[in-house]
Amino acid sequence: QVRLVESGGGLMQAGGSLRVSCVASGRTVSSYALGWFRQVPGKDREFVAGISFNGRSTSYADSVKGRFTISRDNAKNTVYLQMNSLKAEDTAVYYCAAAISFREMVETIPTSGYWGQGTKVTVSS
Repeated sequence: QVRLVESGGGLMQAGGSLRVSCVASGRTVSSYALGWFRQVPGKDREFVAGISFNGRSTSYADSVKGRFTISRDNAKNTVYLQMNSLKAEDTAVYYCAAAISFREMVETIPTSGYWGQGTKVTVSS
C-alpha cells in the first residue's frame, strides 16, 4: 500500500510560479514511478508529468513542456512539480500518482497504482 498526500496548491496570478509537492509513504516507494495529473470539472483527468523510479527519465504533456519541471527526492519520498509561467488554463485539481511502470504512468491513466486526494491550483488571468 502506498499513501500519497499532496500540498502546495493555491491561487496564483498568470505568469507566476508555484510548486506542488507530494509525500509518499508505504512500501518501497522508491521503486515506483511517480507522476502528476490534473482534472477540471466536466473533463477527463489528464497526464501532466511523470518521472521514473530513479529520476533518470521524465516525460511531460505538450501543454506544459518548457514551463513545468518534475523532480523527486527518494530520501524524502517526495515528488515535486515546479510550475512556471502559469496560465489560466493550468487551473485544475492536481493529483499525484504512483505506478510500478513508468510507461504506464506516462502513456495511460494508471489503473493499478495509487492516487492522492488532490490539491487545487487556481490561476487568475
